[in-house]
Amino acid sequence: MSLKWKFNIILLATGLIGILISGVISFNLQRDNARQEALETAAILLESSIAVRTYTVEEVRPLIAANSSKEFLPQTVPAYAAAQYISYLQKQHPDYNYKEAALNPTNPANRATDWEADIIRYFRTSGAKVLIGERDTPTGRSLYLSKPIRITNGKCLICHSNPDAAPAALTKRYGRTNGFGWQLNEVIGTQVVSVPLSLAHDRANKEFLLFMGTIIAVFFSIGMMLNLLLNNFVIKPVEMMAAHVDKVSLGTLDLPPLQLRGNDEIASLGRSFNRMQNSLDSAVKMLDDTLDN
Repeated sequence: MSLKWKFNIILLATGLIGILISGVISFNLQRDNARQEALETAAILLESSIAVRTYTVEEVRPLIAANSSKEFLPQTVPAYAAAQYISYLQKQHPDYNYKEAALNPTNPANRATDWEADIIRYFRTSGAKVLIGERDTPTGRSLYLSKPIRITNGKCLICHSNPDAAPAALTKRYGRTNGFGWQLNEVIGTQVVSVPLSLAHDRANKEFLLFMGTIIAVFFSIGMMLNLLLNNFVIKPVEMMAAHVDKVSLGTLDLPPLQLRGNDEIASLGRSFNRMQNSLDSAVKMLDDTLDN
């Protein structure tokens, strides 16, 4: 096997190992970045919903209450305002979702599904302030960010302690069955935001393919450049010296000296061989003269 083939086999093996390691690291980093990007989006949506709730409680509800009749207006409910805010967002981004899910909600539309009920029970038993997870949906993998809804304001119990104490307008609209029996400091539900991972994963996959394509292109470019340098500075000089040495070994001593430029090891080897050839030629001539005499 020639030196060039040996060099290329070693170069290919080390290159493939390097590309494989780079690919694994890059893929994991891209996936982690995609998840972090989705998590940041979810956090922004959740904080936006909380901001809408706060705005409704502090500014909208007092204004409407001061200028309205005794009719119950859902627009004064913070959860309703936050849900409406997200519903407008969903017109452009249908895969994004926000819900204030409860085990015993006043509005049946807010009743927790099985997986949301599991989150509420987790908050009740663990005392955690946030929960992050992933789940499969009909549109693909989704990441969710949730926080507990805890009754910390006693004023909330006016509407949710028992039907007799609740405003008549509220029981007229939603009935006397749901949304009552809440206790102070009780976790009654959860705010949960879901964002799709598929878009972030698609973007991460494109970046991964671009990165790997660049790495492979750079590897082959370096391989071609190294082969060109090896061929010009090692293979050709060695082949020329090998042919020259072969002729000398067969007795042809009147050959012109090897012409090798530079100060590298190959050139030094060529000059050493020229000196050996001159010495051998001189020795043969002296031997011939001695035999003639």
